[in-house]
Amino acid sequence: MTLTLKAKPLFMSASLALAALASGCSAPETTSPTTSQSGDTAIQQAAAPQISVQLWSVKDALKADFKGTLSKLAGLGFDGVEFAGDFGPYAQDPQGLKAYLASVGLTASGAHVPFNQLDEDFDKTVAFYQALGISALIVPWEDRAFSKDDVQAFADDLTTLSVKLAPLGMQVGFHNHAQEWADYGDSSFLEYIAEHTPESVILQQDVGWTINAGQDPIAFVQNYPGRTLTTHFKSDVAEDSDYIPIIGQDNISWSAIYQATVNDGGAEWIVIEQEVYPNGMTPMEAVAESKAGFDTIISQ
Repeated sequence: MTLTLKAKPLFMSASLALAALASGCSAPETTSPTTSQSGDTAIQQAAAPQISVQLWSVKDALKADFKGTLSKLAGLGFDGVEFAGDFGPYAQDPQGLKAYLASVGLTASGAHVPFNQLDEDFDKTVAFYQALGISALIVPWEDRAFSKDDVQAFADDLTTLSVKLAPLGMQVGFHNHAQEWADYGDSSFLEYIAEHTPESVILQQDVGWTINAGQDPIAFVQNYPGRTLTTHFKSDVAEDSDYIPIIGQDNISWSAIYQATVNDGGAEWIVIEQEVYPNGMTPMEAVAESKAGFDTIISQ
């Protein structure tokens, strides 16, 4: 999801980030996340995850034509969708929404749920998502996650939610932006959260934001194996680049990242997200281009 920053950014420019990745990433064998490779054999070692799309990518179309937009996404070959608070005419009818998704060949891969909803209205919130068939509840943003004074309390709260959700067959997770990659202690805020929460807390890496912060998305997955059960694949390129922020039309080695996310991260869902729409594309057109690029990459 796109969020307005309230303070001076704490991260590198995209150009510096991409340069850092090209020179020092921890990819399988000798491959960097900003160079191409196929990795076919390694990818076959683990079950292929299903492919979803974050509905924030097409939020305006969703508001204009909720059912029609979901149907179009199904037509692009997605297996599921990840919700971000818009349920169209089904805001009070999660079972009806689940049925509609099934009617067009989709399922709900997960949802972005603000922490305050889980904290202040746990029973009602969880019941809604249970009825929708969602087990992964991802906190998409939390100011405390990059606050030196509050990050420990946030990690504790994630741990508490994880314990409460476990008997229900559900998990809580956290979605990173660039801010959580700022230095904290001997590492970063994001790594501190990872190390101070149980393995049941999903680390939903946003690959685009990790690259934007000048960090290595492959190393992150490998450092916390089995915890990136759902991952956002979103392109990020420097503003002055000849590449465009569409998967497969950028200079990011998605094949290497996909290989690590599946084999090391244990990914069950790859969630494609599109927050920019280059060359005059509509959001749906940009999503379609990234989906096609992704499909080509993993089929090679």
